[in-house]
Amino acid sequence: MTIISLQQLSKTYRVPEREAGLKASVVSLFKRKYKEVKAVEQISFEIKSGEVVGFLGPNGAGKTTTLKMLSGLLHPSSGAVQVLGHTPSKREPAFLKQIALVMGNRNQLNWDIPALDSFKLNQAIFDVPAEQYDKTIKELIELMELGDLVKKPVRNLSLGERMKMEFVGALIHRPRVLFLDEPTIGLDVTMQRRLRDFVADYNKRTDATILLTSHYMADVEALCKRVIVIHHGKLLYDGDLSGLVTRFSASKTIGVTLSQPAGQSLASYGEVIAQADDKFTLRVAKSDAPKVAARLLTDLQVADLTMEDPPIEDVIAQVFAQGKESA
Repeated sequence: MTIISLQQLSKTYRVPEREAGLKASVVSLFKRKYKEVKAVEQISFEIKSGEVVGFLGPNGAGKTTTLKMLSGLLHPSSGAVQVLGHTPSKREPAFLKQIALVMGNRNQLNWDIPALDSFKLNQAIFDVPAEQYDKTIKELIELMELGDLVKKPVRNLSLGERMKMEFVGALIHRPRVLFLDEPTIGLDVTMQRRLRDFVADYNKRTDATILLTSHYMADVEALCKRVIVIHHGKLLYDGDLSGLVTRFSASKTIGVTLSQPAGQSLASYGEVIAQADDKFTLRVAKSDAPKVAARLLTDLQVADLTMEDPPIEDVIAQVFAQGKESA
């Protein structure tokens, strides 16, 4: 079942511009100049029920703009978008009660009161029955290991604790679609892992459809089998995460541990990108990797040899670079 559908979706902003200085400021009062900025340009994709999809792109690529159009915060300039059979920009109550948007750099909870009071407010806004609310709150507090923290004013919580509260507040009405915009930004590694585990568990228990943006590739690797990559508002890739590596990576990484010193430079076998004692890491062309591995085993005293695809961060960087050249 298709939950999210975008067809040639575009968003263009009309932005005022002027030169610096007093004269330009005065002139702009009477004759303002504008330019059009295409934040999203004719992107199309579909997401099925229960999918967790990574939505990737550099800063300014159009990710947040797309999420805002999907959640009804922005009207598209052109194209069509459907979420759960609804047009998001109409902001129908039946639609809003089935979605949630969590933004890592935005707060929805009142800072001056305990989070538990804000949760009760969300219960009233979404008209959640008391029995369902009590059950959901208990489950979420246990999963997030919040305990008595829900009774403390939000301003007294750490960043990681606040993000946990944001998740609880967003899930009180048990949304079928969850939009996550940099939900782990600024968090330490342990807290990132806990939130990833929570999202994975929520998806497993509720079969919710999740669209995730993140600059932390660990989030994407842990949660998403499928990724969508955009750059300058245009769609660059839509497919399996493993397929992204296959398509855009032109190299392999070979790790070599020698039982005896080589007595020579390994630069003749490939680009040496790391070295520690008798351990070397080489980058070689994907097509040459089998030959290079065979040469290493023949020419040197090799104790261990591994061959891997490059880190996903490097592959994504290549995708963005190709998108920039294309633009």
